[in-house]
Amino acid sequence: MELLRVVWRQYRWPFIGVMALSFASAALGIGLIAFINQRLIEVADRSLSVLPEFLGLLVLLMAVTLGSQLALTTLGHHFVFRLRGEFIKRLLDTPIARIESMGSAALLAGLTSDVRNITIAFVRLPELVQGIILTLGSAAWLAWLSPKMLLITAIWLVVTILGGFVLVARVYRHMSVLRETEDRLYQDYQTVLEGRKELALNRERAEHIYQQIYLPDAIHYRKNIICADTYHLSAVNWSNIMMLGAIGLVFWMANSLGWANTNVAATYSLTLLFLRTPLLSAVGALPTLLSAQVAFNKLKQFALADYQPDFPRPGINKPWQTLELRDVVFNYPDNQFHVGPINLTLNRGEKVFLIGGNGSGKSTLAMLLTGLYQPVSGAILLDGQPVDTRNMDAFRQHFSAVFTDVWLFDTLLGPGGETADPALVDTWLQRLKMAEKLLVDQGKINNLNLSKGQKKRVALLLALAEQRDIILLDEWAADQDPHFRREFYQVLLPLIQQEGKTIFAISHDDHYFIHADRLLEMRQGQLRELTGTEREQASRDAVARTAN
Repeated sequence: MELLRVVWRQYRWPFIGVMALSFASAALGIGLIAFINQRLIEVADRSLSVLPEFLGLLVLLMAVTLGSQLALTTLGHHFVFRLRGEFIKRLLDTPIARIESMGSAALLAGLTSDVRNITIAFVRLPELVQGIILTLGSAAWLAWLSPKMLLITAIWLVVTILGGFVLVARVYRHMSVLRETEDRLYQDYQTVLEGRKELALNRERAEHIYQQIYLPDAIHYRKNIICADTYHLSAVNWSNIMMLGAIGLVFWMANSLGWANTNVAATYSLTLLFLRTPLLSAVGALPTLLSAQVAFNKLKQFALADYQPDFPRPGINKPWQTLELRDVVFNYPDNQFHVGPINLTLNRGEKVFLIGGNGSGKSTLAMLLTGLYQPVSGAILLDGQPVDTRNMDAFRQHFSAVFTDVWLFDTLLGPGGETADPALVDTWLQRLKMAEKLLVDQGKINNLNLSKGQKKRVALLLALAEQRDIILLDEWAADQDPHFRREFYQVLLPLIQQEGKTIFAISHDDHYFIHADRLLEMRQGQLRELTGTEREQASRDAVARTAN
């Protein structure tokens, strides 16, 4: 399995140590059977020392077996910890456009279901390892007792194992289907949770979601999980019954064919009984390992950025004067929308408003401007110097942003990731009318149960606390009441500009366009600046303009 090869590459020496413990456990198990055969069956030792020796071997076997299993399980948990951490870090390093194309439901399934399945597999892995090692070691011991009986018994066990693998292969196939169905179920869960208000209002839509979308996925999942469990249980029962049949076969070979005496037959039977539990556990562990391989393959399919353990911190950015987008073009993966070529020069200290209808490309332009989307052609220039993958992180350090789909963090961070300036935080809490709403303790916000408009204010506070050069605001005022909207345009934005910040605001508030230094318009993926009479008319016919 590729999963085990990855473990071998990352934890080679610990894995070798675990395998050594497993071999020691198997050797002790076989040694205990040999002790029973020689001292209790063949010789019938009646000395008082036999019981302490027997109990000592039992205790030693239990200690070594437990140690090997714990060591392997611990190794597995270390691997899963590393896998989860690397997955999160790769998510953080993957371009935003790639993340958006995959969808949050699939990624959430990967972080929960896939990682959980891999964790369960490593919990069951000791059973498989112990079963394989004990089987091989016991085979060597039985070959020494009677090669002919081992040959027939081995053929019987091979048939048992092959039958089990045929059944387990069916389990693997259904596990693969289940994993794909889980992605759809997570999407269904997200639809129900995120659309709960709309579904509560429209019961017909709720019925459609339940009957036409969720139930088919759930039924498909139920069908395949039942099939997987059926084949799994069939494999376990097949192995169980065939092992009991092997014991009867041993006595038939000994008594009817005369290939061994009763003592050897008893030792064979005792060994097979000893192997029965580990072998059945190994067969039972296979589906979890197969499910883990499916999960591991699914994680690989995300094609995230390569893992880099560190978070490179660019040096302090030099003061800049101009930011230019030159012939920038961007295409979405489905080729359904095209933006550009865009030419834009942003000067330090400006207050620029961007207007445009829904789907005109405003948010895409914001993502390109901040470096979150990479153009397919054209160039981003800072003071005439091109911005590329080598200095993109440093370029992004110029920006703080509040997007429409705002996500609130509960920690206020200042420049360099340090605790935000308390005086600056207190000042803006007052200006944003949030001093009575928020409880801030040592840079941590203790209550975020707020209205949407209040959340936007907190997001602006988080952005300002970072003290970066450019503030990007995407429809920030849309969720504010009329009084505070006027406060935002007439008081807050000028205060932000006075602090030396460059403001790039996406807005539909035509009454306040006069407060912008420059007014830009996006229409069908093209950017133009409104000047003179066009700008004067923009406030009066903004609705008509965006509708055309």
